[in-house]
Amino acid sequence: MIDLYYWGTPNGHKITIALEEMGLEYQIFPINILENDQFQPDFLRISPNNKIPAIVDQNGPRGEPISVFESGAILQYLGRKTGLFYPTDEQERVEVEQWLMWQMGGFGPMLGQNHHFNKFAPERIPYAIDRYINETKRLYTVLNKQLIGQKFVASEYSIADMAILPWALRYEWQGIQLEDYPYVQDYIERLTARSAIQKALSIQV
Repeated sequence: MIDLYYWGTPNGHKITIALEEMGLEYQIFPINILENDQFQPDFLRISPNNKIPAIVDQNGPRGEPISVFESGAILQYLGRKTGLFYPTDEQERVEVEQWLMWQMGGFGPMLGQNHHFNKFAPERIPYAIDRYINETKRLYTVLNKQLIGQKFVASEYSIADMAILPWALRYEWQGIQLEDYPYVQDYIERLTARSAIQKALSIQV
């Protein structure tokens, strides 16, 4: 059983997608980030960076519970645990990992700043809005180019796709017109047709 500490953000959706795709049993412990649950001492013992998601695997690698925080690390852990969606061949694994790190280092943080300055900041700051919209468009261009002639960012469906999709689903928040990125548009449609992803995205807390 996996304990998932979760809120319905793109980073939270990454892990429900992985758990559903991998067929793992899990239970959700809601962490309401709007009410600052992420700063509670019990949660900080699991996720010292006070961010969701985090997991506790009651059947860890030594037969004991193990906690994991940071969504990319969780995806890698679950991929190794199950042997699914995370290749063991080194060349194929590097292919997946570089796109996972691309999401963790750019496609998530830059789009997150876009969300903040475009939707939630109490003051409209044109420089910041323009900066993050332009960087978002650059990243979508990178993704669109990568998807030319292939269904997924790596050679097979992987944890990298599970990381990328939830952020791409917020394209309207980001000032993105999907028709400008037709391969990304097809990618989103292809992935959201998967039953496990549909179930994962439907989870409400």
